Amino acid sequence: MQLLNTTIKNNVLQTMAEILDRDRDAIIAANKKDLDAFQLEDQALFQRLIVNNKKVDEMITAIESVRQQNDPVGREISNRTLSNGLNVVNTTAPFGTILIIYESRPDVTIEAAVLAFKANNKILLKGGKEAYHSNVILEQCWHEALTTHGLSKAWIKLLHLKREETQAFLKNPSEPLDLIVPRGGERLINFVKTHATCAVLVSGRGNNFLYVSENADWSKAVNVIINAKTDKISGCNALDKVLINKNLPEYDLKLSMLKQKLEQHNVEIVVDTKVGKVLSEEDIISDDAIWKEEFLALKLLIGEVNSLEEAVTLINTHSGKHSAAIITENKDEALSFMQQVDSAAVYHNASTRFTDGGQMGVGAELAISTDKLHHRGPLGLNQLVTNKYYVFGDGHVRV
Repeated sequence: MQLLNTTIKNNVLQTMAEILDRDRDAIIAANKKDLDAFQLEDQALFQRLIVNNKKVDEMITAIESVRQQNDPVGREISNRTLSNGLNVVNTTAPFGTILIIYESRPDVTIEAAVLAFKANNKILLKGGKEAYHSNVILEQCWHEALTTHGLSKAWIKLLHLKREETQAFLKNPSEPLDLIVPRGGERLINFVKTHATCAVLVSGRGNNFLYVSENADWSKAVNVIINAKTDKISGCNALDKVLINKNLPEYDLKLSMLKQKLEQHNVEIVVDTKVGKVLSEEDIISDDAIWKEEFLALKLLIGEVNSLEEAVTLINTHSGKHSAAIITENKDEALSFMQQVDSAAVYHNASTRFTDGGQMGVGAELAISTDKLHHRGPLGLNQLVTNKYYVFGDGHVRV
């Protein structure tokens, strides 16, 4: 695709925001068809599917936020003139064509496309069948915005492929692909990794851990745990596991207090054998595989550890490498935890629910990357470019 100037891109985004506002009733009506057809018992998936006036407002805000950001394309990273006279300039450049595969959330059809387009990338959107009607009308809105300014609809395209067709497309794309972002659970990620023939940037699952140190402020710990677990169970930044140091003062009493607080929020509690000696009425885990499970539900596993080192080992062994938190009043201990835990975001005395582009000051996000190349954490506008070297000479030859 050709390089577009910033003004044209921003004009398309301004028009798109106006179209969403104008057509909000039709968008919500299309979404209702998807909601009425939803037959799964997965409440997290259902929650992600909902589009209401508030969600449309958030879509418009996301577009406006990206429109106001500086164009990430063509920025000079470095500029050096070598001793031989060659001028070597490194600049940011678009990826080319990005494919994102995602489940449920129609707002991804907005956020992924606005980011890719502003960064001068073509984007192919493979949404889940449960959001079919919602995604179709949102694609229509994008196409109207593009054609209004004389641009091809090919910039933003919704793919309607079944699982077998998606597999075939990944193995032998009908058009060049430069990057694939699978945004979903472990099964989706493994499917894409198995069949893709180009670069894959993993937007990992959650399965986030929180460690309560013996040096924790208990009030802070409880507030953070409740928020991280109950604020939005469908979020990949929601909390799944809590590890509590057995040397915490009044350990038994505080475990009972936490249990009562979680029950007030209708959270199902599962415990390891050690915690089970205190919370004897709770279900004890029967399969260690649960440590690797992302719940996406009002469910929390509580385990006991002897030390910071044991907590770090458990987290690095089982977590989704998304987000992890420590509750402690000891800053040196917090820093040690944050340096050792292998996660995209690590927190001291704060909820994992902040692992979000908007909350972290990045703005709208394509996904939360748990990969280490080419970027880790929220994939915002500035992360949807690669780099390119421009080398200027005057008849130079290498000798």
